[in-house]
Amino acid sequence: MSNDNTDFEKAIRMIQEKIDAEEEKDFSKEVIREYRNPQNVGRMKNPDGFGTITGSCGDTMEIYLRIENRRIKEITFMTDGCGPSIACGSMTTRLVKEKTVEEALKITNQDILNALNGLPEENKHCSKMAADTLHKAIRYYLDGAAIK
Repeated sequence: MSNDNTDFEKAIRMIQEKIDAEEEKDFSKEVIREYRNPQNVGRMKNPDGFGTITGSCGDTMEIYLRIENRRIKEITFMTDGCGPSIACGSMTTRLVKEKTVEEALKITNQDILNALNGLPEENKHCSKMAADTLHKAIRYYLDGAAIK
């Protein structure tokens, strides 16, 4: 019985190593780090700002903001998307936390791409979705809307 378990574990390790090698061909270390261990994931109750966007690929991203004195004190995100969507959402939260609302509005999809050390062409739309969702959440805050 233990030999069967050892063979099974060995096969699983080999499959994971192949997956890891393929990912490393396509994605930077930063992208892999962010989607394997995303930061600031989750929905926030009673946020000061909220945005949701469905991208051209069908993935959806949500961003939640808690703002004090026009400074982003807390930011979280959710997505039903792929690894690059997760990486872009996570990196966006890391780029924006503790920035003023005005500074955060200046964050672009290129800033996100730069922080992730790039994405393959077919995934670059994920950074646009993250930046657009952030801007929508900030506009929600600036418009004075309140989620109850």
